[in-house]
Amino acid sequence: MDQRLDTSGMGKLLVKLLIDCDYIVYKSCAATETEMDFGDDVIVVTSDFTEAMKCTERALKKIKDEFGNFSEMILFFSSPNNFRKKIFPLYKGSRLRKKPCGYKRVIRELENRYKVIKMSQLEADDALGIYSINNPGNIIVSPDKDMRQIPGQLYDFKETTTITAEEGAKWHALQLTAGDNTDGYTGIPGFGLKKATQLFDNNGYSWKTVVDAYADKGLDETEALLNARLAKILTPEDYDEKEGEPILWTPTTDHIFDGRTRSAVAVN
Repeated sequence: MDQRLDTSGMGKLLVKLLIDCDYIVYKSCAATETEMDFGDDVIVVTSDFTEAMKCTERALKKIKDEFGNFSEMILFFSSPNNFRKKIFPLYKGSRLRKKPCGYKRVIRELENRYKVIKMSQLEADDALGIYSINNPGNIIVSPDKDMRQIPGQLYDFKETTTITAEEGAKWHALQLTAGDNTDGYTGIPGFGLKKATQLFDNNGYSWKTVVDAYADKGLDETEALLNARLAKILTPEDYDEKEGEPILWTPTTDHIFDGRTRSAVAVN
């Protein structure tokens, strides 16, 4: 599919490409690692920084080539301090491998070449969500299905999709129900995306549907809320920019997943 932008009549109002770059740099650095076995149980892992940068730049050029004119590429990275680990220490616990050699150095070099955004306590996904909503009309570039929560345009390295606010809110409901084994939160046992979709189609995309489904499996609302907070990609209303602190997602008792702003009536 040709992703080139129709820029006729846009003048200087060209879109920005908002790149989830954790994935790109990790993959590039891992590909350029080399193990050196000295025997006697001594194995040293080395990295070729120049090659890691070339791999990264090739990946970014491939993205550039998918589009026509655009004003800027902005690279997003995760903060080393992840708020989700504070509320659930086992979050992403299955990802025990350390970052590949050269990972931090490549990011430092990218900061000299591009605009880079990293927000305190947030993953790249969250920073992307906040920035894209505060700056509408741009394109998120990420293979992560979590980004389907954010309204706007998403290029997943295969095609560009336009996501509405309602579709984004419903995707959050599906994820907190189906869980994500890669990220380490389980949702409701026995549920995948297909079964979760059937549940909401039959009962409505409401917080009550979520709570009732958890209760059917012997799980209380506290468990449902934890999964909802782990699954939620942050938007501007979920982050205190002045304090650099996330605002944990809290629905109303009659919350509907329709993409509208939540009211201040919190669930106990």
